[in-house]
Amino acid sequence: MEKNSQIENGDHEEVLEQQKQPIPLLTPYKMGSFQLSHRVVMAPLTRQRSYGNVPQPHAILYYSQRATKGGFLISEATGVSDTAQGYPDTPGIWTKEQVEAWKPIVDAVHAKGAVFFCQLWHVGRVSNHGAQPNGQAPISSTDRGIKNNAKTSGYEIEYSTPRRLNTEEIPHIVNDFKLAAINAIEAGFDGVEIHGAHGYLIEQFLKDHTNDRTDEYGGSLENRCRFALDIVEAISNAIGPQRVGFRLSPWTDFLDVSDSNPAALGLYIAEALNKFNILYMHVVEPRLTINVAEKSSGRLHDSESLAPIRKAFNGTFLAAGGYLRDDGNEAVEEGRADLIVYGRWFLANPDLPRRFELNASLNKYDRATFYTSDPVVGYTDYPFLDESTTYAVTA
Repeated sequence: MEKNSQIENGDHEEVLEQQKQPIPLLTPYKMGSFQLSHRVVMAPLTRQRSYGNVPQPHAILYYSQRATKGGFLISEATGVSDTAQGYPDTPGIWTKEQVEAWKPIVDAVHAKGAVFFCQLWHVGRVSNHGAQPNGQAPISSTDRGIKNNAKTSGYEIEYSTPRRLNTEEIPHIVNDFKLAAINAIEAGFDGVEIHGAHGYLIEQFLKDHTNDRTDEYGGSLENRCRFALDIVEAISNAIGPQRVGFRLSPWTDFLDVSDSNPAALGLYIAEALNKFNILYMHVVEPRLTINVAEKSSGRLHDSESLAPIRKAFNGTFLAAGGYLRDDGNEAVEEGRADLIVYGRWFLANPDLPRRFELNASLNKYDRATFYTSDPVVGYTDYPFLDESTTYAVTA
């Protein structure tokens, strides 16, 4: 009996010791000059509540709800010019009014002690005449339109046939990105993330399915990446490379944009970005096609697919792609990523890092309210944990 008690006591002490150990997602990390207290990053999430392309006061609460001391947030995709728009009520940062509207939002996030980057985008051909200045055609790497059955992120717009940018026009678009980055710093953001993913303008240049150009911005992999790297260089020179991140989704085929060799594309971009010494690279993992009957729980992913990109890139490496708590911990613990990016779960759980800490249940997200214009419903009304409830902390 005494021996059994000793064993039980020993097991109990071991459990208590394990509970004291911080989970990998909640360990600190130094990202350049930014000291982060945990590795749970809020993804850039389009919410379509910036009426007339101007950020609104309700965004102050939305972002500050999700900010924590030493946390890292990336803003929703933000247009760099009046030609960058495609979806209704998405924010911009090319006018003085927009810059001033962002300031109280950024201040509220900083008041919580968080780091805040602005994601810069240009939708390219993912637009229509009605969203463009003077009703002109959307611009792109190509004059080929989007197929009607193209995959989207859950919302629909009517696409117009794009106009292929002339070679001489491209530096002007690069300059739009540079000026937007300067404006972001003026608004108080700590840095910017360049949106080179998910079928928008930069990716339209990057991938061979949509880049059918014959000038120096088309053809070879090096040429197709030139536009993206011109933007990286211009922004890095303007605000400093350690304020710059780059998002890439080599394997996705959103909005009828795909590449015949995504692994080579990802590796080339990673190595090219090293030349500019930018702060981080944010990469979306590929999705696997699996037999549903074989899926036991959680998400399945090809962890090795990002390994060459991770190894090649010198800066901080962010991974996104449907992570939950356990596989996020696993990715950090195994060194497959420095930081893990959460989208839908952070949208629905403003206190996501705290829930991970306590291994508490998560609010379910409501897809029907992702892209509405309501300033509260599905936006700032997701509940926080009831801290009066006792949760079992697990290692």
